Amino acid sequence: MAEPLNRQDMAKQAAADAAAAIVENGMLVGLGSGTTLRRFVRSLGKRCEAGLTITGVPTSESTRALAIEVGVPVADLNDVGELDLVLDGADEIDPQGQMIKGGGGNLLWEKIVATAGARFVAVIDDSKTKDVLGKFPLPVEVVRFGWRATERLIRGLLVESGYLEPAITMRGGLDSPFVTDSGHYILDCALGEITHPDALAIALNRIPGVVENGLFIDIARSAIVGQPDGSIRTIAYD
Repeated sequence: MAEPLNRQDMAKQAAADAAAAIVENGMLVGLGSGTTLRRFVRSLGKRCEAGLTITGVPTSESTRALAIEVGVPVADLNDVGELDLVLDGADEIDPQGQMIKGGGGNLLWEKIVATAGARFVAVIDDSKTKDVLGKFPLPVEVVRFGWRATERLIRGLLVESGYLEPAITMRGGLDSPFVTDSGHYILDCALGEITHPDALAIALNRIPGVVENGLFIDIARSAIVGQPDGSIRTIAYD
């Protein structure tokens, strides 16, 4: 017997179902990662079973496996053109549509897919909407070689940028670090409040050893937000 949905589960499911409903026949669709997006892929699988014909491009190996399991056809991004639509979650999103992503460890693939689409829609529950980014630790994906040197440069940049004594931790811990699908480490940076996310995103990516960071700037065009009562609201970003 299935467990009853709590209020956050209801919000996630509402957003997932609404996102699946906007996918149109013949689309090339970016399939995001995370708990809400797993619900979305399952909802999309039901639509495919009912006759919808689309091709999905996953942002992680786990999303790829789930899509295949539920009957959503998948393709590699190298084998298709521009995506019609990308649907993915967010760990935080502000009123301008700027996001922190990467809590699930897939930020590099997610950003590549996000910027390969004509339109990006965030699929979230209402707890992910924030006035200011930064309560959620900012993930920074780094190469494994010399990662401590990279960490020192990241720390120096953050202090220079006004984030005094930033707490930087290795995802998974030093004994068993989390490794991304691309074979990299993730450093989580607890900043509290990010006042200039666009400038910080650029500066982080200039550091040797940084592969990508979890600030997604000027990418989201709209958001589907699930509410605890099972309803949804949509937000458009300029």
